Amino acid sequence: MSLIDLLQTQHNEILTSAFDAVKRSQLKNYEKAGDEHIHQRLKALFVLTVRAIKERNLGPMIAHAETIAQERFSAGFDLSEVQTAFNVLEETIWMNILRHLPATEFAEALGLVSTVLGAGKDSLARRYVSLASQTKSTSLNLQSIFSGTEGM
Repeated sequence: MSLIDLLQTQHNEILTSAFDAVKRSQLKNYEKAGDEHIHQRLKALFVLTVRAIKERNLGPMIAHAETIAQERFSAGFDLSEVQTAFNVLEETIWMNILRHLPATEFAEALGLVSTVLGAGKDSLARRYVSLASQTKSTSLNLQSIFSGTEGM
């Protein structure tokens, strides 16, 4: 069985496991969005992952990650919430690779999945941080961190 065959035959199990992991993470904005929204977003991310592996093209994943960074930033999602969705999908795919593929295929399969989702996470984070740095925020009051150090 190839990695693509695995992803196609196990897609329901992968998406269900990833969905369950997102729910266990208790991400406040994902909980507000609802189960159907979570499922749709994970499925879109999964489809893009499979496509990138098949085509050996990261462009669509990177474009998607930048788009969702914009959308989630505007909607008030924390970057860690969105990164968690990527992480649980990656972990779920890894588990299936280790369960269903021969050990001789682990390195390539894990490398492909990690490259695709890693590129997505990197693009997501860079775009999100870029947006956050353009937003005016109040200065941080760090005084409370240093209380108790008077006279030192």
